[in-house]
Parts: sequence; C-alpha cells; structure tokens
Amino acid sequence: MMMRRLLLASSALLALPGVMPMAHAQGEPADGYHDQRPADIVVTALIPRRQGDILSGTSVVTGEQLTRDLRPTIGETLSRQPGVSATSFGPNASRPVLRGFQGERVRILTDGIGSFDVSNTSVDHAVAINPLTAERIEVLRGPAALLYGSSAIGGVVNVIDSRIPRRVPDEPVHIDAIGSYGSASDERTGSGKIEVPIGDQFVVHFDGTYTRTGNLDTGSYILTPALRAQAAASGDPEIADLATLRGKLPNSSAKNWEVAGGAAFITDGGNIGFSVNHIDNFYGVPARYSLDPNVESEMVRLHMKQTRADLRSEVSTGGGLLDSIRLRAGFADYQHQEIEDTGEVGTTFYNQSVESRLEFIQAKHGGWDGAFGGQMFIRDFNVVGEEKFLPKNETQQFGIFTLQSLDLGSTRLEAGGRFEHTIIRAVADPDLDNPAYDRSFNSLSGSLGASHEVLAGWRVGLNLSRSERAPSAEELFARGNHAGTQAFELGNPGFGKEKSWGVEGTLRGVGKGYTVSLSAYHNWFDGYIYESIVNDSFCQAVNGGEPLDFPCFQNNQAKARYYGFEAQATAKLAQVGSYAVNFDGSVDYVRATVVGSGPGPRIPPLRLLGGLQAASDRVTARGEIEHSFAQNRTAATETDTGGFTLVNASLAFKPFADHPQTSIVFSANNIFDVEARRHASFLKDYAPLPGRDLRVTARVGF
Repeated sequence: MMMRRLLLASSALLALPGVMPMAHAQGEPADGYHDQRPADIVVTALIPRRQGDILSGTSVVTGEQLTRDLRPTIGETLSRQPGVSATSFGPNASRPVLRGFQGERVRILTDGIGSFDVSNTSVDHAVAINPLTAERIEVLRGPAALLYGSSAIGGVVNVIDSRIPRRVPDEPVHIDAIGSYGSASDERTGSGKIEVPIGDQFVVHFDGTYTRTGNLDTGSYILTPALRAQAAASGDPEIADLATLRGKLPNSSAKNWEVAGGAAFITDGGNIGFSVNHIDNFYGVPARYSLDPNVESEMVRLHMKQTRADLRSEVSTGGGLLDSIRLRAGFADYQHQEIEDTGEVGTTFYNQSVESRLEFIQAKHGGWDGAFGGQMFIRDFNVVGEEKFLPKNETQQFGIFTLQSLDLGSTRLEAGGRFEHTIIRAVADPDLDNPAYDRSFNSLSGSLGASHEVLAGWRVGLNLSRSERAPSAEELFARGNHAGTQAFELGNPGFGKEKSWGVEGTLRGVGKGYTVSLSAYHNWFDGYIYESIVNDSFCQAVNGGEPLDFPCFQNNQAKARYYGFEAQATAKLAQVGSYAVNFDGSVDYVRATVVGSGPGPRIPPLRLLGGLQAASDRVTARGEIEHSFAQNRTAATETDTGGFTLVNASLAFKPFADHPQTSIVFSANNIFDVEARRHASFLKDYAPLPGRDLRVTARVGF
C-alpha cells in the first residue's frame, strides 16, 4: 500500500518529456568529485541562495570541516555549529538540538525529505541517517525551515549524499573511501562508494559502511557529584558501588552496517534516478541508574533496521513561466526492538513511511524569482510488546508551499507560506484502555522578510513569521511505560494546534579577510506542548490501577517564550609564507520560559567557541576551545548542569598535490580529559560526554 502511494505520487512527473541537469549542481568540486556546490550555497533554501542572502541562521558543513567533525551520529557531527546542541542520549543516539528545540520541532532530512525513523518519538531512538554517507550537511534555523513542514519551527537539518548520482563521472570508475579510528570508544569505521558510468548518460552507484565501537571512555565519574553522594549514603552495597563507577560507560557499545545501490539517467535535458539502501544498527542505551534498592536499573539494547527506496528527478520546462520541475520521493520500512538485559524483546516499534515533494522553480524575470510546490507525508506507526505505550496510529499530511523573492538592488524582499492538512488516527486499544481517535488539523504558516545593504558588503535583515503545528500522535495518544526513556508517558488526545509568532533580525558583513554574521530571534508560543512530572497516583489511575514502572510525565499545553542569538565571525590574521593564519569564533544563547510553569526543559546554556588555524593548500593545523557555561536555570524536573571547557586540536594533510580528495586528519578532542555533560540531554546525570579522544581519519578519492 505504501509503495503504491509513492508510485502514484511520482507518476505525473515521470510522464513529462525532457530533463535537465540539476539546477543546484553549480561550480566545480571544492574538495571532492561529488560536492560541486560552492561552500556558501544553501540548496535547502528551496531557491539556492548564498548564506549571506538567507534571512535566518544557516550553517553548511562540507569538505575538510566535515571530515574533521565526522562522528557516528548526526547530533555529535553538528554539535559545534552555532545554535546547535545535541540530545546525547549516550554515544549512539544523538539528535541535533536547534535553538533549544528538539524532537517534533526539528526535521531531519536526507536530500530534502524525511529520515523515516522514530527518532522524533524518543531520545533513545537513533536517526536512520549515517553521517558517513554525507557529502555536505546544511542546517537552517528559523522561518526558512517552515517550507519543509510545520514541525520545523526549530529548524531543518538536511544531509546530502551521492546515492542518486548528479552527473556522469569522467573516469571509467570513480571511488571514494573513508576510514577512521577513535580511541574514546575504540571506534572502527569504514565506508566506501563506487560509481561506474555506462555510456554517456547512465551511471550506477554502490556504497557500504561499517562501524563498531566498544563502551565509551568518559575519563570521569559516570554519575554526577550529587548522585554519587546519594549512592555512597545508601545501605545497599550494589548502590553504594555506583559512587565509584568511572571511566567506561556501561552498555554504550554499538555495531552498525549499511549497504546501498543507486542509478541515474542524465541527459542535456535533465535526469532521473533512484536508490535503495538497508541499515542495521545494534546499540546499547546507558542506564539511568536507580538509587532505590527496590527498583532495578535496566540495561536496554536497541536493534534497528530500515530498508528504504528513494527517487529524484528534474525536468526543464523551457524557461518561460517555469525554469524547472523537481520531484523527490521516498519510502521506508522501519522497525526496532528494545531488548532487555535478560535478552528478551520487551517492545518492538514498526514504522512505514512515504513522502513525496514536488517543486516548481519559476523562471527569473528581472529581480523576481520564486518557487512553489506540494508535499505529501504518510506514516503508519505501531508499537507491540509488554511495554507498549502508544496505540497503532496513522498520520497523513498534505501541504502546499511557496517562496517568492524580489531583488531591488540594495533591498531584497521575500515572502513564504505553507498550508498543511493533517489527519491523525488511532485505533481502539483495550490494552491501553483508550478508544479510537480521529483528529484533523489545518495549519497555516508564513513569513515576510526584507534585507538592505547599508554598506558595501554589509546587510541587515528582518523576518516576521507566523507558524502553526499539529500535535503528533505521540503527544496526543501516549499512555504507558517506556523502558527506553524510563518514564510513564501520558499524552492528551484533546490537544489543539501549537501556534507561534516569531521575529528574527540578521546582520551580515563580508570584507577583505573577514566575515561577520549575527542572528537574534524571539518566538511567542500559544498552545506550546511540553511535558512535566505529575503525581504517580494520577497516572496509576489512568493505567487501570496497575503500578507504574517509572516516574510519570504528562504532556501539557501553555504559552511559552523563546529568545536568543547566534554570532559567528572569521578573520585572516596574517600570511606566513604559504600559510594563511585565520581565526574563527562563535557564540550562541537561548532562553525559554513556559508561562505559569517556569524555565523550559533541557535548554542549552551560553556557549563560546574559538579556533585558530594555519592553512596552506596541503596542510591545515587547527586548535580550538569550546566553553559551555553552567545551566542553573532549570525546569522543575531537572538538575543543574556544571560548565566545562573542551580543548581540541587537529592536523589535516593532503599527501598528493594532484589528488586533493585524498587526506589524512589527526585530531585530539577533549585533550585535558575533563568531565562534560550536555544540559540538553535527558541522560546527562548518568552519561558524560567522551573523555580524551584521539582520532585518525583517512579519506581517499580517485
């Protein structure tokens, strides 16, 4: 049924005659065969834009920076970007946190459409996108992200790979490979891809990755000082032993592999291509240790599998009213098992998803250009097992969107809008004692912005936005114990839409040897959905009088306020022979308040990051310092998080002048082995970040 829906959504475009090269494949490769876009071009902006022209915060990670920052999870790979933190639920499940938003308010995409996993459902669920396959990663924060769905109020992370080739290689065979070793978790990673042209217009692609890690070495105590004191005071010997637990983080090892194949037909008129991949990820979830001798601490492992098929095409329409039409579609069959420490499967999650996105790119007339299109997303979701906490449900979303831009020279105007119809159905479930539900929502989001060049190379911008988000099935229907998060989760089927107003101001400057970027924002929410701990007796009554295995967390709606800023700058300090000496720095801050309740939960604190590097054509030496301040402004269910300072260094070397795609990167992270915990993590009091990590990464392309 799902595959049939995908084929129907795609058939209209496949019948169109003529195709053209991808409009966003511009320029020559900067650091590899596939990455053909200039580093500052953001294709996720719907109409490809330079970063300085986008009216909200953006980041593009590619080339040498991506190689240096690459980690097994997408959250940790991006955690050094401005305005980005990570959920850090142990080393194997880490999702990006954008401007303090996570879960349902951040969309994780692969080449423009969803990841088709259940990582938005719970922080212990890994994202089904392997960063090793990425050629570039783009992050949009703020109103620009709403064009990809009403749930993207926090932003969008778009991972762009080469599984559906964008052009035919010049050589008979093109090969890229990457391998790395990280000492903190004895991480061994290998990834390779090969592309072979068949004739002048057809190319096939194959790739595979493998990662294996041991338990993570934290270099410090596993529990926070407050928990260690409680454990030491316990009369139970096993609990007292937790006070001395340090170094290796128990149950944090992982094994992951993935294989994929794809092909594309490319002519002067355009292209069409497809890919199929399968991922298998088996990983441990660190325990949230109980200090109550009557409550057992569970060591859960997750075994996740996903098989996915993708389609991408673009056609030329002659350049009259339209310049081109693009189609992106995908289908995935996903499941994961939550395996208890006894070896029994406690709960299994099943998810089938299909998404298609059709974009019409307008021909540029004078200073006016734009795009419009439609999007469809359908998800069938089911949880089975003794710790089932959600009834079987289906989500259907249908959206239309547009982005229009007018360039008047020194002034640019931009307007975007999206209408979305959402249907969420849940079947009656006697195990959860809930009836059938059928909810529908109409959501309207839009933005209006302008930027003006005040000096040569300097622009100021302002963007106003209004967004509406339908609640998710998890927020509506959750009703049971969830071992992965060790919480009894309780939704509210009567929730209305989450609505917000937002304003964002930007200042960007580019001059000889420097760049400056500043974004400041404020969001006002009505019907903001958040969770808070409630009396267990209330949830026990909801649970049919049965005792609860975990503390009870209930979803609520209230008004909320988010505001903050991100700033980053680069400067060339000197030229010493063939080496350019450069400085870069960033700072980000967010403050959130739930009206009538207090501080928003898991909000990252003020953070500073500065780097100094000397770079030539073949060698780059870099040192950087990241300081995260203490977070003492906490929600009622949270504990304070101490500040920390991480010192990192790296040396990148390209051994062959005529093969810049080949490089070796040596890096040392957290050199002084300090104890570090992210406040955005549910598990921060029980699972520190990695201690000292010595890494070597080799990349080869020919």
